Amino acid sequence: MPEFAYTARKPTGEDVAGVMTAASKREALAMLKERSLFPVRVETARRDLSAWRLTQRIKRDLIATSLTQLSDLLNNGVPLLGALDVLCEQATHPALKEVLADVRNRVAEGAGLDEAFSAHPQVFDELTVSMVRAGSEGAFLEDALKRTADFMELQQELRSRVAGAMAYPAFLAIAGTLVTIVLIVFFVPKFAELFDQLRADNALPTPTITLLWLSDFLGRYGVLVAMAFVGLIYAIRRWMQTDQGRTIVDRWKIQLPIFGTIFLYGAISRFCRVLGTLLKNGVPLLKALAISSQSAGNKLLADAINESAQNISAGDALSKPLAACGLIPKPIMAMITVAEESNNLENVLINVADGLDRKVSRQLDLMVRMIEPVLLLVMGSVILFVIVALLLPVFEMSATLG
Repeated sequence: MPEFAYTARKPTGEDVAGVMTAASKREALAMLKERSLFPVRVETARRDLSAWRLTQRIKRDLIATSLTQLSDLLNNGVPLLGALDVLCEQATHPALKEVLADVRNRVAEGAGLDEAFSAHPQVFDELTVSMVRAGSEGAFLEDALKRTADFMELQQELRSRVAGAMAYPAFLAIAGTLVTIVLIVFFVPKFAELFDQLRADNALPTPTITLLWLSDFLGRYGVLVAMAFVGLIYAIRRWMQTDQGRTIVDRWKIQLPIFGTIFLYGAISRFCRVLGTLLKNGVPLLKALAISSQSAGNKLLADAINESAQNISAGDALSKPLAACGLIPKPIMAMITVAEESNNLENVLINVADGLDRKVSRQLDLMVRMIEPVLLLVMGSVILFVIVALLLPVFEMSATLG
């Protein structure tokens, strides 16, 4: 039986709070009345799922599958509560089952599906909540759920491709870093005593002096350096969550060579796809812009979209303020301008998103092909420096003895 948290008032005017078990909210109210308590607030007691979700993170493909199943059930005439009950029964992931059960309870109490989703921001992101809200208000909830699931699956497929393509370069980087650290921290100090005489005569080559200093420094303070590095990463991630940090980082990301184009085209593609989908389903332009700005994933582009919405409220066309931001390439802006004039904006936006996704895919392949030789070159250069720095004094001592 569900638990209800309540706040009630005694006949003396004193407030009391607690938790009770009851079959329904109506029964909980009746139980309070039997205790001569006047209910002030009675709601379902909710468990804190945040810690549970942190230990068992729900994958995006599971969420997408659940949204697709919910859409199919609603399309086949199953009521929303019944559909949520089915999802709860079929869920095999414990954390997802808990979240779906909580969503079901909230909807049963009268909350909208978007409101129930928004209570779990670590599972349902802003885009999902906004799309569900628009679908509920525009009477196309089933289609909104299906399109959101398709979008999530597309994004997950892209992430999987990137992760698969970057697996080998990441392995090279980690292996090279570990080998270099082991060489410098454990192998180089064994040569230090051999070079004592040359060091006393100030005859050590500069690369050897640098290598010995680095080895001694890491041997003494390596743990502190690692702790400082972890703390720096944590501080940067916290700073990136602020508006100023996100703006600076997003500006820096789109200015990177090769990578910048991928980041920018990916953000524009997400914006165009979501905006086109919402317009195709009859969502008003201003509301569609507000929702699609949250899906861009780039603060600069999101600010430009929000500014465009303000200009549209004043009577401007969409293409004019978007072109002024300078982030969207001119060929794409020309297509949007023509589409807006011909009243075919939603279809053109989806076609633009498809084209940009193909470009991003090709550039990702090029990026991966470039990263592998660059990493090999960097690793080889570092190891060559270590070897040369160790062999130069040996050659000098051999020449002196000869």
